[in-house]
Amino acid sequence: MNTLVRWARAEWGALYRAVRGALVERRWWAAPMTVGAVCLTGVMQVVQNQSWGYRVVQNLGGVRAEDPLLPAVLRTPLSLFVPALDLPVWGALAQTLVVFGIAEMCLGWWRTLVVAYVATLAGTLYARVGIALGPDHPIGLPAQDARVVDTGPSAAVVGLAVFLGWRYGAYVTAGAVIVAMVVEVALKENLAGKEHLAAIAAVLVLCAGAALRRRRRQRRSTVSGSTSGLPPTNSSRARRGRAQRRSWR
Repeated sequence: MNTLVRWARAEWGALYRAVRGALVERRWWAAPMTVGAVCLTGVMQVVQNQSWGYRVVQNLGGVRAEDPLLPAVLRTPLSLFVPALDLPVWGALAQTLVVFGIAEMCLGWWRTLVVAYVATLAGTLYARVGIALGPDHPIGLPAQDARVVDTGPSAAVVGLAVFLGWRYGAYVTAGAVIVAMVVEVALKENLAGKEHLAAIAAVLVLCAGAALRRRRRQRRSTVSGSTSGLPPTNSSRARRGRAQRRSWR
């Protein structure tokens, strides 16, 4: 039992402290963007189930691989908040509330939206590539998938989960998410599963870029400290600490 507790603290301790700190500091205002996203998702669900509203929602946030590229890219941000018609809406609401909420408290609202958009856009663009490659290619898709309405927060949720796992050292959790998506595709090859893998690949590129940027900043800080010929003062240590924290955000 003690071993399990120690593992949980090592895996999720940093993430827990970040979420707890945000809740203690800002309380109900810890994740306003997430609350807005949940409300927007609920509104989209109500509107698209009206006789007059389905076409409106599709024109604003419905994405298909057969659509022209520019309109599809312009609709992609809103497509995150349009629940898939073949899935229960409570699933989309729960995913958005939990994962977006944790991400907003840990990363801030705009970084959360950037990661979510990159993940979703990667899935949207992959669908076009996969259909062009055809079903006989290992990463290809059948032509009929071009007509599938591709909406919902799932790709963004998967991407945010992986990014948070990397950012806060929950590597086992991030790895479990990746393995689960690979198993999903192995058991049931479909558009959504392969889009999730494309979202993960895009987020891993973001993680690699952030790690490289952080390493360069640390190297510059080390070089500037060593060339000064003087021991670091408290102010220089503080500046170095702030620079490291900024590189992680």
